Formats: sequence, structure tokens, C-alpha cells
Amino acid sequence: MFCVLFDMGMAAIMFIIGILFYKSNGKATNFLSGYNMRSTEERKKYDEIQMCKDYGKRMMYMAIPFLIGAVIDIQFVGIGCLIAWGLWLVLFAFLLIERHKRER
Repeated sequence: MFCVLFDMGMAAIMFIIGILFYKSNGKATNFLSGYNMRSTEERKKYDEIQMCKDYGKRMMYMAIPFLIGAVIDIQFVGIGCLIAWGLWLVLFAFLLIERHKRER
């Protein structure tokens, strides 16, 4: 039962953070690693509203593996949690790769 609750909690956290980023109108860019360290001139090159919407969507997508993990944990305790974290790490790696390509 703990694994199901843990997966649901992680899904809720990811989804709520995603919603907050999406609805922030660009104000959440200060929470993006590295972006808050850029100069004002460099920040003008980016569409902050669209950037927050993109990251918000990405965070909401990162909630899906935890929902899948919760469903799997109902039948196979602990396995769903491992699968959820594995899928989340893959999504996180794709995020880092895409971000690296954008910053070139």
C-alpha cells in the first residue's frame, strides 16, 4: 500500500509543479537551473512564457510514469515503483538532451 501512495504522491507533485509552471506567465523561469544566472541581455533572446509552458507540459508528462507505477503496484508491490522511477529517469534524460541541444 505504501508504494501505491508514494507513486500517487509523486504523480501529484509532478502534476502540480507542471501546472504552476504552465500558468506562471514566464515568472517561473527563475526556478530553471542556469537560466536565472544569465544576464538580462541573454534572457531577452528567449520567450519566457513559452519556455515555462514547455517545461510545465514536460513536468505533467513526468507524472504519467508514477500513475502507471501505482496501477502496477496494486498487483505487484514494489515493481511498479521501480518501473516508474526507471521511466521517469528516461524522461529526465530526454529533457537534459533536448535542453543541451537548445543551448548550443
